[in-house]
Amino acid sequence: MVTTRYAVKGMTCEHCVSAVSAEVGRIDGVSGVDVDLATGSVTVTSAAALDGAAVREAVDEAGYEVVGS
Repeated sequence: MVTTRYAVKGMTCEHCVSAVSAEVGRIDGVSGVDVDLATGSVTVTSAAALDGAAVREAVDEAGYEVVGS
């Protein structure tokens, strides 16, 4: 398992958690998504390393922005 943490800008509520979790969870190979509002981070678990661009695109689709990993 590979776990990667991303810093995400703009998340403030449970709707944010749901939106980001849903979009990132649709990426092929993702087995887990943990969104932490307190730290503004998203932790993604997958069987193999993911394309960071796919995660950034999914977070963008949810209406937020990856600002670091």
